[in-house]
Order: sequence, then C-alpha cells, then structure tokens
Amino acid sequence: MHIEVRRTGGFAGIERHAEVDTTDRPDAQHWQTLAEQALTPASPTPSRGVPDGFHYEITVDGKTIHTADPHVTEPQRELISRVLKEGA
Repeated sequence: MHIEVRRTGGFAGIERHAEVDTTDRPDAQHWQTLAEQALTPASPTPSRGVPDGFHYEITVDGKTIHTADPHVTEPQRELISRVLKEGA
C-alpha cells in the first residue's frame, strides 16, 4: 500500500509532503486498517476549513481525499501524523 500526505496552509503557509510504502513493513496490516478508516467518510474535493488551519490531501493507492482542520477525524489525524513522521 502506498500512502501520501500533503499538508498545506497554517499560519506560516509551509507545505509538507511525505509518503510511506507499507508493502514490506511488519505493521502493514495496521497501516491498511488505519488507511481504510481514514478514507471513510471523506470528501474527494477540498473541504472548507478555518483561517490559518491546515488542509490535508491524503492519497492511498491512487484514491485521494481532502480534509481540513477542524474536520479531521481521529483516524485521519493518526494517519497524517504517522506518515508525516515516518515518511520520506
């Protein structure tokens, strides 16, 4: 499974991008479960957030969803955090 996260917006407007390939990871099943939870329910178009809030684009194996603060679900938040921390 290939997961990409792009974070834009925020007070400083600095963009971050990271990706993780879970294919050979021992925790691949956890990543898959988390990704499935993060994609449901979500909008395929950018959602309206709050001023100076972050906007996120999450792509899992070619399927892209958009979300923004404060509408980020807990599974989305965990997936975003893990990918931005562990991804290259």
